[in-house]
Amino acid sequence: MPERSEDAVRRYYDDFSDTYEQGRNRGYHRMIDQLELELVAPYARGARVLELGCGTGLILARVAEIAKRAVGIDLSEGMAQHARNRGLDVRIGDLCELPFEDEQFDVTYGFKVLAHVPDIDAALREAARVTRPGGHLLLEFYNPWSLRYLAKRVAGPKPVGEGRTEAEIPTRWDSAHAIRRQLPPEVELIEFRGIRVLTPFAAAHAIPGVAYLLRRAERLSVRSPLRYFGGFLVAVLRKR
Repeated sequence: MPERSEDAVRRYYDDFSDTYEQGRNRGYHRMIDQLELELVAPYARGARVLELGCGTGLILARVAEIAKRAVGIDLSEGMAQHARNRGLDVRIGDLCELPFEDEQFDVTYGFKVLAHVPDIDAALREAARVTRPGGHLLLEFYNPWSLRYLAKRVAGPKPVGEGRTEAEIPTRWDSAHAIRRQLPPEVELIEFRGIRVLTPFAAAHAIPGVAYLLRRAERLSVRSPLRYFGGFLVAVLRKR
């Protein structure tokens, strides 16, 4: 019997969980995580916060330091266990059927996860449902109008573990225009932020001098007119 899509994704991330953090404490990955944290931190301070697709809890752990309550959800038990080892409150579940009551959180955010959810409409509805009126959502999408997209097309799927590549899970790419059309009616778009706008390829952050200049340029680009070309496009939303 063929493996269900959800089961295949869960197995992929379970297998990936033990090596996921390798190299993420430096260079390119550290910069991306820091920029994402800086986006969510002003909203998360003193708030009830939910992270969608929290993985091993790298960002959630830092959000938990400033939030009133911080909860994560992930499809993968392997990923979630690493987050729990950090002392974090993490549930196992599907983003299209969140195991939370309506209007339970002040802030709902997700980085690097919605691009791998085939039923994006259901995921967006659920994210809005669990957020209180007046609360905020920060939702990150993969942007086809970006250097990152071009680099991925040229390089092809990269390996993520023994015998596995990125090609094993579905990946969607949504422009700012497509994101606007997909938003549920109960949320309003405040603005877009762009992450990884100018980095041509991740390895550039391993080049001395170049890495420093790129980090400065990327921070300046998050809210600049160039943000619409970010490899990661973050929609900042308010629940009506």
